Amino acid sequence: MKLLLIRHADPDYARDSLTPKGFREARLLASRLSALEIRKFYSSPLGRARDTAAPTLEKLNREAEVKPWLREFQAPIRRPDAPDRDMVPWDWLPGDWTAEPDFFLPDRWYHHPAMEAGGVKQAYDWVCQGLDQVLAGNGYVRAGRLYRTEAGNGDTLAFFCHFGVECVLLSHLLNISPMPLWHGLCAAPSSVTTLVTEERRKGLAYFRMSAFGDISHLYAAGEEPAFSARFRERYENENERRD
Repeated sequence: MKLLLIRHADPDYARDSLTPKGFREARLLASRLSALEIRKFYSSPLGRARDTAAPTLEKLNREAEVKPWLREFQAPIRRPDAPDRDMVPWDWLPGDWTAEPDFFLPDRWYHHPAMEAGGVKQAYDWVCQGLDQVLAGNGYVRAGRLYRTEAGNGDTLAFFCHFGVECVLLSHLLNISPMPLWHGLCAAPSSVTTLVTEERRKGLAYFRMSAFGDISHLYAAGEEPAFSARFRERYENENERRD
């Protein structure tokens, strides 16, 4: 089985839709995805993800099943550097999160007081359970850190979602803490991340990531990737986002 995790195109967050550039990206993505044999499509309920999926679905005359747990990952926390306001749990300052050894451990990252107070593990489990239900319905049942192949297949499933929740899905599939993924990876808008099952012993499969954040459909059309999800490369770069 193959999974395609697709981040929405360049977002207009105020309208929960896409920018003009984002709509161009979505059309280029549609040209790429429509050439693949995708058995099922799933989408976040948020507008920017659904608008990204729309050109592909229209081109193929298909529909996507909307899954609430594919929305951007939500579990407001009070970060140590900002104790007076709610923040997303997947955006910490590098100097803070890297100083916490537990953040690198898959069975300890959620025990930080800010994470516990925000119920982050419960939100994380909700997403993982939703993914596992979909996979079980398509022949792969979670068994510890692996998947039991009750009906192994070569189908492709596509998920239109968001960067924060994409890292939660990768964390679950690869059995690693989401913190290094949230802070060490950057999936550009309209990018495609691919995972494929590996079944080296009959009946037990593991998902391996063969590509992360692929935006070759943009480069092929001469469309520059959007800066969204990135922060300034140098502190002096005033035209790039800092916080």
